[in-house]
Parts: sequence; C-alpha cells; structure tokens
Amino acid sequence: MTDQVRCPILTEKAIRLLEKNQYSFDINVESNKAEIKKWIELFFAVKVVAINSHQLPRKKRRVGAITGYTARYKRVIIKLESGYSIPLFSNE
Repeated sequence: MTDQVRCPILTEKAIRLLEKNQYSFDINVESNKAEIKKWIELFFAVKVVAINSHQLPRKKRRVGAITGYTARYKRVIIKLESGYSIPLFSNE
C-alpha cells in the first residue's frame, strides 16, 4: 500500500494550487481514486474532499540503438478540507 504514491509534484501549476489547499502527486497506474483517498487520509491524517486524476502520455526515449518508453504513472490533484494541510518539506 505504501508504494501507491510515488512523489509529490512541485511545478508552477502545483505551487499555485497549494494556495487553494490542493496537492499534486504521482501515483501507481493500478491505483483508483478510492484507494488513494483512503491512503492519503490514513498516512497524512487529513480529510480529502475531492480527487481529480489523469494519465500522462508516454514519452519516447532512446538509449543507443534501443528505443523505448518512459514508465507509466497517473497524476492526481487532491483537494483537502479547509484547516488541513500536508507538510511537503521538513523543518530541519
């Protein structure tokens, strides 16, 4: 269950969404919204209001003569109830 969420996303859009109490994560492709909501609420002790998800297109990569694709993953935007937050950086 802990391998469902890969990493938080910190792009310009994701930073703008932080002001609206929305957080972006890359997750495993096989995960659905119900599993992710349950995992985020348990792990971070927050209340999730909504989840929007989409699969990003695969990118073609080439190493020498071998052509392949990048790994598949989903991106989710999670909206939290007001008063809750997820610490993305440690204070140390």
